[in-house]
Amino acid sequence: MKATVKDVMTAPVVTVTRGTTYKDVAAMLRQHRVSAFPVVDSGGTVIGVVSEADLLAKEALSGEQAGLIAGLLHREERDKAAGLTAGDLMSRTVVTVGPDDPVDHAARLMYTLRVKRLPVVGSGGELLGIVSRTDVLAVFDRTDDDIRADVIDTMMRHEFLLDPRQFTVTVEDGVVTLEGRPETVALGHALIRKTEDIPGVVAVRDRFVDPDTYPGGAGPVF
Repeated sequence: MKATVKDVMTAPVVTVTRGTTYKDVAAMLRQHRVSAFPVVDSGGTVIGVVSEADLLAKEALSGEQAGLIAGLLHREERDKAAGLTAGDLMSRTVVTVGPDDPVDHAARLMYTLRVKRLPVVGSGGELLGIVSRTDVLAVFDRTDDDIRADVIDTMMRHEFLLDPRQFTVTVEDGVVTLEGRPETVALGHALIRKTEDIPGVVAVRDRFVDPDTYPGGAGPVF
């Protein structure tokens, strides 16, 4: 039930090649209203990413203050400033994700690395799509009713083979509250963990009664 990258990624993706000129990259960024492009080789494999920041170095080093600014830059940044093509300007260290990776894994990478997007690649490194911060947050667009239906029908009834009438499930602004008395503590913990994995769930409130503390079977609550 956990949302995967392929559920939210954008495809197909506008790309550039190593030989795409500085001028063409700049024009394409404006045309498509994005801030970066994957750079691919002839086989469609991702070899880098070229962004507005990469292009900015050349602009920043033009004019009378170029010598002073260049002295403050690392060699790699100075080389980029002299670049003429996407291959010269691109960042060669590219963090990618796979289509079957969980969305929360992509979110953690973007947060930790402070990047706005990640190329999505297949097992051979071929570009399949791209996932952005906006794409990752799209899983939280689901309605409370849809989330509740997933908890009751998909998870409790079909995955755990439980009678949902044993529990009270409420959802408000993506926050799920689970009440009732599971047969075992382990079952209660499993229900909480599975609920956390449902797309759109912001948080889960555990209001289960501990069966070891309060023995007895759980009756219907609604």
